[in-house]
Order: sequence, then structure tokens, then C-alpha cells
Amino acid sequence: MSALAALCRLRPSALVVATAALLPLTVGAATEASATTPDDRTATAPGAAAATERVLKDDVTLTAGQGGVTRVRETIVYQFAGNKGFRRTFVTRAHDSVTEDRVYKLGNLRASSPDGGPTKVSSSGEGTRTVVRVTGRGNLTGARTVVLEYDLRGAIALLGSLEELRWPAVGGWSVPVTEARATVSGGAPIRNVNCFAGPLQSTIGCTQFYTNHTHTEGIYSQQQMLPGEYLTVVAGFPPGTTGGKALYERRRNVATAFSVNAVTGTALLGLLVLLGGGLAALYLLRGRDARVVGKKAAEGDHAPVSGSEFEPPDGVRPGQIGTLIDEQADVIDVTATIVDLAVRGYLLIEEEDRAVTGRLDWTLRRLDRPQVDLLPYERILLDALLSNPDGSARDAVKLSALGGTFATRLAQVRSAMYDDVVKQGWFARRPDTVRSRWTIAGIALTLLGIAGTVALALTTEWALAGLAVIIAGAALAYGGQYMPAKTARGATVLAHTIGFRAFLERGVLPEGDASRQRIALYSRFLPYAVVFDVVAKWSETVKDAGQQGADNLYWYEGPAEWDLSKFAESMRTFTLTTSGSISQYRGM
Repeated sequence: MSALAALCRLRPSALVVATAALLPLTVGAATEASATTPDDRTATAPGAAAATERVLKDDVTLTAGQGGVTRVRETIVYQFAGNKGFRRTFVTRAHDSVTEDRVYKLGNLRASSPDGGPTKVSSSGEGTRTVVRVTGRGNLTGARTVVLEYDLRGAIALLGSLEELRWPAVGGWSVPVTEARATVSGGAPIRNVNCFAGPLQSTIGCTQFYTNHTHTEGIYSQQQMLPGEYLTVVAGFPPGTTGGKALYERRRNVATAFSVNAVTGTALLGLLVLLGGGLAALYLLRGRDARVVGKKAAEGDHAPVSGSEFEPPDGVRPGQIGTLIDEQADVIDVTATIVDLAVRGYLLIEEEDRAVTGRLDWTLRRLDRPQVDLLPYERILLDALLSNPDGSARDAVKLSALGGTFATRLAQVRSAMYDDVVKQGWFARRPDTVRSRWTIAGIALTLLGIAGTVALALTTEWALAGLAVIIAGAALAYGGQYMPAKTARGATVLAHTIGFRAFLERGVLPEGDASRQRIALYSRFLPYAVVFDVVAKWSETVKDAGQQGADNLYWYEGPAEWDLSKFAESMRTFTLTTSGSISQYRGM
């Protein structure tokens, strides 16, 4: 027969007695199984320590004083099993809102023992908790009494018309607590008391709580607490009893790191001043260009034709104009220079017969003409076009065959074009160098701002100051593209160029000119039309030249059955194809 069956056959009275006898053993086994090992356990007999260590009694006295300081005296009777000490965990920080934590401060920690228990106290913060360790010199066994005292700030707060003291007076143990008791006093009648037992946020009442007959003390007790459970006591005092207030600290999170305060507000204001100063600087530098251009524009707005003579505005060449206008040596500027070299007799452009070759292509052929009047960038470009990869000269090259060393040489052309506009006195410094310096400075400032923002966000509430630096750096890098400034001479040339562009956009040559003269003038203007992107409009001036017996230009030859009536489309396609070939090989 099983023990359970035998027990069931007992009389009710005997059953009660047997059950009462077994209950302590059951509770003891469950309690021992739930006990955890303290950090300060020695290496000897860890299993035995886990099974027998416990707090036999924890008696806490809390005295609320002026300034909201609560003096706590805690008498602990601890059952040791070979450890040097024990530890207790206090919850000293609670998240009150997204940006603030309510904090509780423990100070003046000290311990004593009347029977040889541990008395060395140390504390450390671990997130929202403070761990207090009390240790001795040697391993201890048996019950020892330790008196732990500390000052508590932040436990008293105004709640309605009362000053409320709320504190987990007992708990945070890693071992069971057999008996817990707390007493609260404050030198004034206590209006109300309450207490809770269990997890920290528990709303379950404790075993017993009441006030003494004079209502000057609150008394609380709880039996059999498990590891990690708390006894939270609450006492309400009349207003003004202690003058205590809850303590709050800003939380270290994204919301607080990027908050607006005196430091970040000053940084943002400084950013606005910096950006305003940058705009003023741009106006002084770029605005000077605009003022001179506006003043000289009327002087340049006329057709640069005098009888049968043609002169570009101020003798400026197409590639120079393109670099002057947008301060960059673009693909279109190089393409216009190629057309200009052909118009001036250094190259012959031959359009391949698409019906024969199966594709649209052109041949650039060298013409025998001295290079005495070529500018440095034009000479570099001509050599790049008509040189083999090994550096030897060639008489012709197909547009589709450009490649190899051409990309490197073309980068030299671009550099020479920047040098030329400085040599002409249109810029004090190379535009690309000015842009690069400002852009590099802006990128460096942005990276510094990113690093600073991360560091400030992790350690302070001034991350917006770092963000201001990032914005300033990005603005500097962007604004650096507009920092190259023309000299007064460069702005004057630009003003005449604007007038010249207006003339080309009108697409009208002086009346009365012979067809051949009109074609010559058209050719001379065409490279500038390429720069200004008005080839289609400018080609309207010779659309009827094929009907008047002109089927080719001296610098451009089309295939059979080709005449000038088709030239506008041929030139549009040529410029697009040339720009595409250049950009393909040099990554522009």
C-alpha cells in the first residue's frame, strides 16, 4: 500500500496532524530549491550554502528628517553557510518619463555587528540598481547579526496634500527572508499607511500594517518572502513635515541627447550666423560678378559683326567661354574646342557613309597648318586626338576609336583650361582648386560633426551642437561649389559673352550677305553655339544654303548625296556623339 493510500485511510484528525507535520518539510524543500547563490560565496560547499543560507529576520527602522533625508537602520539576522558576506540590491532609479528618471540616493553607508558578522561595506551601480555588499575577513557559518545604516534621499515626494514616503524597505535579497519588519516615523502624526509585498511593482498587500496608538509610527510586517521579492512601505505625513521632494535626473537617451538647452541653442544660433555669413560672403564674391555683368551687359548686347569682318567677343575662344560661364571645364567645352579647331583649319571632320559602314561615325583628319596661334590647352587636345597610344603621331582617327591614353591626355586638357582662365586674368585662382578646398573642408567638418554628435549623444545632452556642426559642414561643402569668383575683368568678359549669346539665340545673320560669306560666318560662330547649346537655332541661318549650290563646308565633309540642308542634324548628332565618346573614356 502506498504512503498516500495509507494517509487517506487515517481519521480526519490524524490527517490534519500528519499534514501539519509534513508541511514544514515541504516548504523548506521548496525554499531551498528556490535559493540562489550569493556572489560572495566561497569555493567550499556551494551546494550546502545554496540550501541553507537565508535571512532569518530583517528589521528596518526609517526616520524621516528635514530636507527629505530618511535615516535608515536595518538590523539583519543572516544565516551563513561558509560565505564571507552577503549582498543586497536596492532599486535606485526608475523611468518616470521619456526624458527623466526618478532617482534615490544612498549615502553614508556603514555596517556593524555585535556578534562577529561582516562589517566591510561597498556599493556599485548596475543600471537602475545599486548593489550593496557587506563582507568580512573569513568564511562564516551560523546566524550572525549585521546592522546596516544609510541615509536615503529621494524617497519622500509631494503627493496631493501629503508628503509621502515610499520605499522598498526590505528586499533585493538572493536568498529567502523568513521574517521582515519595518517601522516608519517622522516626528509628526502619520495620516495613512500602506504596504505591498512581492515583486517590486506588486499591488498585493503585505501580511500586516498599522500605526501605533499615537499615530506617530507606521508598522509593517511580512512573513516568508522569496528571493527577489520586496516589502514596500508607504507612509503619509502632513505637508511641511520634512520638506522632501522627489529627485529627478535627465535620462541618457536619444530624446535627451538631442534636447534644446543653453548649449545647443547657442550652437544652433551660431549655425544661423555662420550660414548667414556664408550667404553674405557668397554675395560679396558672386554678387560682385552679377553687379559687373549687369553693368556691362548692355555694352555686350550687340551683333559682333562689322561688315565682312568677324571677331569673337573680346577675342575669347569657345572653350574659354564655356569655362568662364560655369567655372568648369565641361565635356561640351572640349567638344566645342574640337569644332573650333576644325573651323580654324587644324582638322577636317569627315562624316562616314552610314550605308557603307553600317554605323554613324566620323573621321578627324589632321591638316597641315602651323600651330603657332594655338593656346596650350588646344595644343594638348590636338595632340591627344592625333596621337597613337604609344605616343607616335597619326594623320587621322575615327571618333569611335578614341580611347587608350586619350582619357589621361584629356584630363591634362581640362587642367590646362583652368590654368588658361587664370592666365587671362578672369579668376584669381583656379576654379577647380577653390571648389576642392572648400568641399574638402566641408566634408572634414561634416565628419568631425558626425563623430562629435555620436560622442555627445552617448555622454551629454548636447548632441544638437554636433548636429549643427554637421549641417554647417554640409552647407560648406555644397556652398564650396559656388565659391570661385571672377575678377572684374572676368565679369566684364562674361557680360559681353551674354550679349553674344543673345545674338546667337536669335539665329539671324545680317541681310544682304552672299551665301558663301554667310556660310563662313555661320561656321565661325558655330563652336560658340555648341557651348551655348543653340546649334539647332543657329543652323537655321544656313538651312537653305544647299539650295544655293553649297554642298560642303571647308572643314566638314559629308557622304555622297549630302548637302548643307542636312548639316544641322549632322552637327547635332556629331556634338552628342563626341561628348558621349569623351565622357565614356574620361568619366566626366
